Amino acid sequence: MALVLTCGLSFSGKSTLAARLAEELGAQITSLDRINDERGLDGGQGIPLEEWATTNRIAHERVARMLADGKHVIVDDTGSPRFVRDAWRADADQAGVPFVLVWVQIDPELQRVRVRSNRRSGLRADVTDAVLAEHAATFEPPTDEGALVVDAERSDDPATSADLAAAIRS
Repeated sequence: MALVLTCGLSFSGKSTLAARLAEELGAQITSLDRINDERGLDGGQGIPLEEWATTNRIAHERVARMLADGKHVIVDDTGSPRFVRDAWRADADQAGVPFVLVWVQIDPELQRVRVRSNRRSGLRADVTDAVLAEHAATFEPPTDEGALVVDAERSDDPATSADLAAAIRS
């Protein structure tokens, strides 16, 4: 059993990777975007910090219950800033389970391509250019946190999720 946090910029493939990894591990996913949706909030348009704090609290409560039930849990979030990752690390410690940080790195040009493609297809909620820019400017990369690093170009590759699952199990 482990608490896995996906981390990275919007459109890096965190949600796709989290879904594949959940299948590999038989894990449950807690998505902060889904919690925002449940609350009638659209993160891609910008959400006040107080609302993010409430969403985060709800996510931590759900994850604590899942861990208490003995389940692998994947938290699908941007994981920025560092204090957010540290809070998840503390939750894992409190539950007595390993904490695994998966950093999905995306090249800015690939991110732009994915954003434009999404805007044409409308397959997922849009993220405004202002929100994307703010997030990129404030993102604190987990360079010294022992993260398992995934190239965004491989976030949808079944071999990537299989390799991550094997690393998490070991």
